[in-house]
Amino acid sequence: MANLTISVDDATLKRARLRAVQRDESVNAFLADALRRYADGGERPEPMSAVLSAARRSGYGSGPQGRQWTRDDAHRG
Repeated sequence: MANLTISVDDATLKRARLRAVQRDESVNAFLADALRRYADGGERPEPMSAVLSAARRSGYGSGPQGRQWTRDDAHRG
């Protein structure tokens, strides 16, 4: 297996590490998977797929008893 070195600003790496902990994964595993998909010619997910994926990952419901989604929520990635 080859090693790859990238440069990224400290603040971005810190946020990526926090997100990886929240998702129970490593930044390295995420980047390796992204690079594999890129190399295989994989496309970016459709915008609606990203919204639905985020909704499934959230702990919130919808409607009067749950979270009220905003337009901004739909555009966060």
